[in-house]
Amino acid sequence: MSIQETVANQYHSVLKMLGRAIELCPEPLWLSATGASPNRYWHIAYHALFYTHFYLAPGESEFLPWQHHRAEYNFLGAVPWRLNEIRIAEIPYTRPELREYLEFCHGEVDRQTAVLEIDAPSGFHWLPFNKLELQFYNIRHAAHHTGQLSERLSSQASLSLPWVR
Repeated sequence: MSIQETVANQYHSVLKMLGRAIELCPEPLWLSATGASPNRYWHIAYHALFYTHFYLAPGESEFLPWQHHRAEYNFLGAVPWRLNEIRIAEIPYTRPELREYLEFCHGEVDRQTAVLEIDAPSGFHWLPFNKLELQFYNIRHAAHHTGQLSERLSSQASLSLPWVR
């Protein structure tokens, strides 16, 4: 198995776990924020999908947002260039919308990892490493937020998110 195939497999695994987290979430939890976090469940799921898609692109200038992207909904909390302004995404994405985006991301994984040049620069000036390390970074990010959703499912709904190989 090539490095590109291994990377694709790990993306698909984390996306499958994220997809299960989307499916398992009860409706009241879908729309709610918990504890000290102002971020709703659906918003964390969208954020994870957006950045998976974003960092799969060859670079920032080549990135084309998903057709249903809403401006600045990718951010959790403050917009980086407006740190004093907390952005709360008011119009929730629905479960079917995020399932559609999830399937789109699975397709992007296949398209982008097939042509992945692992030693090329990341394509994002703020991430000073090569494309292979960018893939690890991106998968870790998606796994981090999937873990957040898993914790909410467990603590708020007594549901467990099964592991995907």
